[in-house]
Amino acid sequence: MPLDSSLRISFKERFKANYLQDLDMGLQNLLLHKLRSLLTMLGMIFGVAAVIAMLSIGAGARQQAMAFIEQLGVRNLIVEAKESLSYDDLQKVRKTSKGLTLQDYRVIQASATNAVESTPRKKFAPAKILPKPSADLPVVYGVNPNYQKIGNLRVVSGRFFNDDEAQHAVPVAVLGEAAKTAIFGQDESVGKFIKVNEQWLHVIGVVGPQLSAGGAIEGVNSQDLNNLIYVPLSTAMMRLEDNRSDMKDEIDGIYLQLRNAEESPSTAEIVRGVLNLSHHDAGDYTVMVPAELLAQQKKTQQVFNMVMVAIASISLLVGGIGIMNIMLANILERMREIGVRRALGARRKDIVRQFLVEAVLISFLGGMLGIAVGLSMSKVIALLAGWSTVTSITSILLSFVFSVSVGLIFGLYPAMKAAKLDPVEAIRYE
Repeated sequence: MPLDSSLRISFKERFKANYLQDLDMGLQNLLLHKLRSLLTMLGMIFGVAAVIAMLSIGAGARQQAMAFIEQLGVRNLIVEAKESLSYDDLQKVRKTSKGLTLQDYRVIQASATNAVESTPRKKFAPAKILPKPSADLPVVYGVNPNYQKIGNLRVVSGRFFNDDEAQHAVPVAVLGEAAKTAIFGQDESVGKFIKVNEQWLHVIGVVGPQLSAGGAIEGVNSQDLNNLIYVPLSTAMMRLEDNRSDMKDEIDGIYLQLRNAEESPSTAEIVRGVLNLSHHDAGDYTVMVPAELLAQQKKTQQVFNMVMVAIASISLLVGGIGIMNIMLANILERMREIGVRRALGARRKDIVRQFLVEAVLISFLGGMLGIAVGLSMSKVIALLAGWSTVTSITSILLSFVFSVSVGLIFGLYPAMKAAKLDPVEAIRYE
């Protein structure tokens, strides 16, 4: 027992004498050349900050995209009619296809036996709305009542329309959050009336906020899903049809909710087959599968993160080269010091340890400052650019460990070069 105790004490003393002494000497040397030390750390600071900022932007974009796709419903399948930009384009398509119709919906409904919910959709942009909205005019969505379930709508005030109202084309409306705010401001809207084109509608409910793609996801409409007015499909088709209905399909969307997400690819092929047959391969529609979008988004985000980290890591490598240059310059400045230490009995590994500790100390302090700068950059980007940013512990640890590793690697060569100096020649050096 006494022997073990003496060994432990001896180890502690050696550790304190070696590493803590080298750490103290390293700090003193850094403080002796404050400006040079700070300039050397800049590569580490900006490298770590760039890695953290890039990863936080990527994580924020990924989180927002994933949340939007999940809002679409990973068990859903959506058919969208492609709008013609001109009458001539429409006529070319109409030579082979009548566009998306209720007959298409009925055939798809019969063919997709694994669909538990489904609804057609008719949308249009009204020419006028009263009371006059303070922002852009909302878009009208004509759907069946089960769209509330399919679209994951959360009613925050009032209620959604029911099957009886849909069957009898009752003039009722449910407002999206932005539409409600634009028309009524902060006033209560349920129970009031709005006039869409020439039809008065009774407002019976308001749905909560929804995420929008914002153009960030390929193949997904960037429309503001909060600036909508939901009405029964029959009401939209019988009471609210816009004046340019000759330029539109009978319906412009079909929503299917499947039993599980695994059936999405096979069901999508069935839907494409049905529509290709009836539309004679006119290509006037798209089939969107959120489950496939989710998988593709994950792959895209992984590639994005790798590229961003690779770009940001260049700053760390440049910082590592800066550390190597400064440490080599230190060797020339401290030749006599190295020679004296070797003459007094310091071993080569003691010299290696001394310079390595200084190199790692530079990268360590640079990494710590880089974390602070990176977190600040993420907040500034989120504030000024309006982007969603998410800073994770993983990104902080990754960038910090990488910065310390760079200091260790790039400090190794100067440390070994210092250790190989001849003590006599080093003492003579002027």
